[in-house]
Amino acid sequence: MHLPDLIPALIEIVTAASDKILAIYKDETKFHQVEAKADNSPLTLADQAAHLSIVKGLSALTPGIPILSEEGKEIAIEERKKWTSFWLVDPLDGTKEFIKRNGEFTVNIALIEEGKPVVGIVHIPVSNETYYAYKGGGAFKKVGHSAAFPIHAASFRRTDTELRIVCSRSHLSKEVTAYVSQFDRPEKLSMGSSLKFMLIAEGKADIYPRLAPTMEWDTGAAHIIVEEAGGKVLKHEVNEPLTYNKDHLLNPYFIAFGREET
Repeated sequence: MHLPDLIPALIEIVTAASDKILAIYKDETKFHQVEAKADNSPLTLADQAAHLSIVKGLSALTPGIPILSEEGKEIAIEERKKWTSFWLVDPLDGTKEFIKRNGEFTVNIALIEEGKPVVGIVHIPVSNETYYAYKGGGAFKKVGHSAAFPIHAASFRRTDTELRIVCSRSHLSKEVTAYVSQFDRPEKLSMGSSLKFMLIAEGKADIYPRLAPTMEWDTGAAHIIVEEAGGKVLKHEVNEPLTYNKDHLLNPYFIAFGREET
């Protein structure tokens, strides 16, 4: 499989899912039909519609590659252990932001090979912006129908003053507060969903500490985009990259950051 050849089809798939999401986002009747998942996080009609659209698209694109999606995740580890590659999907990352109607939600798809992301695409339905990357090919951003352009993480030193630290809009934990306090007059930036990673990839922020729970589908697509932009996504206090298709799909705490200089 030639990784760059997947990108045009993936852009079509996330755009189609985005259309499904926006149709519900703009429909007052459907917008307010919110259910609760088993963990009491919100599940909207848009999550479900995007999931079905993406699964249909990926199944047609690569019939032999299994799909692990947040909205279809009940696949036993005994089965997943057989996978050498798979699609990792978050049909609507930032459901809480969707419900708040602030536009800070995304559609995320990653291709995982041997536990590592090799292709990632993150699409913002409201602004029609798309970020993507593939292993060894760099990271790119595409706005609407314009041509894609490369993006690069910013360089920084941890001793710099006023470092730009990304904090979750919905999940600011006491651990993150303590982590941020170690820096000299940091500037805190708030953002929803995987857009926090995109601030790192675009060079608009320096460090994103995620010292709160996330799942593999929350990070896979953004992970490869940050890496190909020149940054890193490492387990907190261990400094090893996140891995995927673990027995339990919960991520450890991690830090994403740009081009750190010593």
